[in-house]
Amino acid sequence: MPHTRYSGEEIGRRGEEIYENSLKDVVETEQNIGKIISIDIETGDYEIDDDPLVTGRRLLARHPGAALYGKRIGYNAVYAIGGTLVRTGE
Repeated sequence: MPHTRYSGEEIGRRGEEIYENSLKDVVETEQNIGKIISIDIETGDYEIDDDPLVTGRRLLARHPGAALYGKRIGYNAVYAIGGTLVRTGE
């Protein structure tokens, strides 16, 4: 379901910008590599867990209606279908 205030492209652009500029150096630790991060693109608030549904629910409980961006920490994609995930920044 599309977000009411942002396009998918805008959520992706803003989420990746927040991750690269503010969060990457903080969250890319050995214990977090491979986990999912969900980011509220309006507040910069985030959650990390193995399950993307858990991260999303936690953020939405704090910020109802938030536009959320998700990614797998340290990888180029959240999931791979018929391919492989590529580790970034090694």
